[in-house]
Amino acid sequence: MPLAFHSISHGPIAFGFFNIDSDMLLLEHYFFFATKFCEYIAMLARRKGRGACKMTWLVYDIPEQERIGDLAGAIHGVRYTGFIGELYRRFPFPPRPEDFKQKPEGFRNRSVVEALIREYAGVPKEIVFSVNHSETKVAIGEYHFDRFSFQALIQYVWRGGYPRWKEERRPPYVEAMKEQVLNCSVGVLEGISFEV
Repeated sequence: MPLAFHSISHGPIAFGFFNIDSDMLLLEHYFFFATKFCEYIAMLARRKGRGACKMTWLVYDIPEQERIGDLAGAIHGVRYTGFIGELYRRFPFPPRPEDFKQKPEGFRNRSVVEALIREYAGVPKEIVFSVNHSETKVAIGEYHFDRFSFQALIQYVWRGGYPRWKEERRPPYVEAMKEQVLNCSVGVLEGISFEV
C-alpha cells in the first residue's frame, strides 16, 4: 500500500503500490508502472552521476481525487469509486490477511490496468525528471526530494512496499534496477542500501 514520504516541495506525499495484482505505482496523482520506474532509475544509474540529468517520464495523471478513487473503501469492499475502485472490482483485496503480499507477476495484468486507467486519465503525459547530483536533489514532475527521500522511494519498490513481495521474490526488472544502482554510488544514489 502507498506510504507517506517526505518531499521538500509538498511535505508528506503518498507513493507506492496500491493493488497487489498490479505493478502500478502512484505518486500522489501521477500513476506509472513499476517496470518503467525501475527502467528510469537504471538509466539514471548508468549515467554514473555525470553532472545534472534531465529525462522525460511518461505518466498517467489524475488530478481529481474523486477520479482517483477511495483506496480504503475499495480495500474493505464497501466503496468502489474512481480508477482505484474499478481496479479493485477486477482484482479484489484477498479475503485472508496472509495473502496480502505484492505479487511479482503483477506486470502480467498490464493490459487490463492500462485500459482502466485510460478511462480516468486519458493518454500518458510527459513530466520532467531532473537530478542535481551536486546538490543531491531530485524532481519528479512537481514533487522535489532530497537524496534520502528519493532513495526511500527506490528502497520501497525493492521491498515490494507494504506488504512486501510475495515470498520475498522480486520481479527481474527490480533485480536489474538494483544491480545498476549498486554500480553507481555517486550523487543522489550515494550510500543507498538494499538491506531489508
